[in-house]
Order: sequence, then C-alpha cells, then structure tokens
Amino acid sequence: MTGPVSQASAVRRREVIDALRRGTVPQAGLDLLAVGLGRFEAALDDDLATASRGGAAFHAIRGDYGSGKTFFARWLAERAKRAGLATAEVQISETETPLHRLETVYRRLTERLTTATHQPSALRAVIDSWFYTLEEEVLDAGEVDEEDEAGLAEAVDALMERRLAEVARTTPAFAAALRGYRRAVAAGDGATAEALIAWLGGQKSVAASARRTAGVRGDLDHFAALGFLQGLLTVLRDCGHPGLLLVLDEIETLQRVRGDVREKGLNALRQLLDEIDAGRFPGLFLVITGTPAFYDGQQGAQRLAPLAQRLATDFTTDPRFDSPRAVQLRLAGFDLPHLGELGRAVRNLYREEARHPDRISERVDDAYIGDLAVAVTGGLGGQVGVAPRVFLRKLVADVLDRVDEFEDFDPRLHYAFTVTSSELTETERNAAAGSADDIELELP
Repeated sequence: MTGPVSQASAVRRREVIDALRRGTVPQAGLDLLAVGLGRFEAALDDDLATASRGGAAFHAIRGDYGSGKTFFARWLAERAKRAGLATAEVQISETETPLHRLETVYRRLTERLTTATHQPSALRAVIDSWFYTLEEEVLDAGEVDEEDEAGLAEAVDALMERRLAEVARTTPAFAAALRGYRRAVAAGDGATAEALIAWLGGQKSVAASARRTAGVRGDLDHFAALGFLQGLLTVLRDCGHPGLLLVLDEIETLQRVRGDVREKGLNALRQLLDEIDAGRFPGLFLVITGTPAFYDGQQGAQRLAPLAQRLATDFTTDPRFDSPRAVQLRLAGFDLPHLGELGRAVRNLYREEARHPDRISERVDDAYIGDLAVAVTGGLGGQVGVAPRVFLRKLVADVLDRVDEFEDFDPRLHYAFTVTSSELTETERNAAAGSADDIELELP
C-alpha cells in the first residue's frame, strides 16, 4: 500500500483513530483525512510562503454548518506548522471572545499559541527561545566574551531594543515587559517572570508589584492589542518562526449580538484587514471562518460597506470554477461520494494498525462503507454535511473495532446502525428533527 496512509507513523495513526473513536476532531494527522481539499493546497502553500518571507495573507472561509470549516482551519494549521509557522485558533464568541474587544482576541491567541514543538500556550517557550537566539547572535559576533555576564546582558538588551524599535514607537510597554521578564529570569525571581509572561499574553489582574518592576501599568486595551500582536510577530520571526497563522473561527456569531456591539465587531475586522494591507503585520496569515449568511446577509458583513467590499467574491459561477486564490474560499461540504471516500481512508488507516487486517478488508469492504454512509445520512435527515462525525465514530467504534476483536462478527449480520439523541451535537439533533430517541436502520 502506498500514499499518505501507509507513510504515516504508527503514533499518528493511533492518535487519529483514537480521536475518531471518541467522536472528536483529531489534533494532528488531518492530512490523512483531507478529502476534497487537494484543490486548495498549492494556493495556500503559496500564502504560507508569502507569510514566511515577511509578507501577509488573508482568506475568509465560507461554508454552512457541517461543511468542514473547523476541519479546514486545523488542516491548514498543520501545513503551517510544517512550514515553520506558529499557529493559533481563536473561537469568536459573544461573551468570552467578542471581536470588538481585540484585547480578548489577543489574549486567546496567546493562550492557544502553538508551534511544531510546543503545545498551547507556547508563549513563554517562544520568548525564552527568542532571548536565547539573541544571545547566540551576540556571541557569534565575537564582540562579547561568553564569561562576561554583565557585558553579554547589556549587548543582548541593546540588540533587543533594535529589534523592537518599530514596535516600541507605538507600544513601548511590550518592550518594557520583555526587559522586565529578562531581568526577573536572571535574578531567579520566578513569580515576577511568570506574572510578566501573563501580562505579555494580555492576561488581566497581574500583580501590581510585577508590573512596577517592569515599569508597565494597567491591563492591555483594544488599541494596544494590535501593537502587542506586532511585537509577537517580531519575536516569532527572530526565534525561527517566520510567521503566524491566526484563525478566527465562527465569526458568524457577530450576527447574534446587540446592534451597537455588532457594528464595533465588524469595524474591528475591517480595521484588522486594513492594517494587514498596510504592511503592519509582516508574517501574519489571517483566516476567518463563517457561514454564507454572515458574508451575504444584512446582519453580517453587508452591514458595513467597506468590509463587504474587502470580502467581495463572485460565487455566481459553478463551484468547480472557484479560484483557490480568491478572498473567500467556498467549502461545498460533503456529499455521499465524499463521505464514502472518507470512510475508505479511515478503514485503510485502521487496517495499518489492526491485528487482523485481512478480516478488516474482507468484512468492511467499499460496498459496506457505502451502505453505512447511506444509513447514517438517512438517520440525520438526509443531511450529509452533518454526518461525518457520527459516521466516523460508528465506523471505528461499532464496526472496525468489533471486526478486529471478534472473529465471528460480521457487520452485515450483527450490526444495525443505531444512534441516541445523547450522542448527537445540537446541530446533529436538529438534522434528525422529530425523530424518536433511537433510530435504527437495517443496512442493505
């Protein structure tokens, strides 16, 4: 067997299968499940390369519920990390992360900051790596002896000031907090160091004593958040991460907030896009996800004409001719052939780890997977778009596991697809609207 499945490591295969068995989106290995996304790969890789070279990029992902927007974003994040970029996925919400308060967006960004080698939050690891890089650069220049601690610290501080000069002009507090953090680490003051990392991450209620030590005051506000993002990009670039993929997920929540709050949120997004176009954020690749109603409706982007103009994309042609370089990228969602293809990919992935791979191939053949896809879709009101999570969980936990464990288990004879309402998300329950608590469908 050749291709991505056979080349995947055993650890990656197990992680993917375990997540599907739980009914969750895997945290890694999404390229193994990326059905129908191949047409975007070249254009998005170009965008990642642009960010890596110090440029900036933006895309708006468009799709109905169940079309795979979150999966798409996480698949793209995996590609970004392989290209060396840091990533962060932020869910926009009315109460926890309102878009009109960019300080909350920045705070969530730092909480979710991830690199290929560090899980969230990678902020402290990134900053420590940055100071190490600056020290190595000073030592490589040969102007300071490694044993001269005071001279090395002074030279590193001077280099830091040069690197942060542009940021310090607009957000001097960012550079001041970095200096304070470095002094606290050198003095062995762990509590102050932790507090200043929290403050750099936009956290509230940081000890006043720590802020005084660094010469900063107050909490991060909406206007300073953009300066902090600029500073973070500088730090990332200098320590080997040439850019940042930032995903703002579920931006359609703006439609559900109070009118004045919606206006502020839309304007914040417009401001962010303008700052990207102006070159303020070298290395930033911003992605937003939303439903068609957000992009096209009067309660969404159309409410703010300048934003609507920046997001405008022609979708009057056949989806086959959608450009992967457009501002908006349309996700068509799953149909039955795609669902079957996804099932076959998971079956092949499972077979690589199975104790009885031949039995898997024989009893869970392509025809059976097609039948199961039809049954699951029928149980969810015929809406294929909301079926993948349930379909994959049933395929792994109810069918493949049993075939591998029990020699005499034949899914065509011994298994009928059944789902209870407690197993479903709210969207999935709505799709199965009006059904009984249990749905049982005999497979052909």
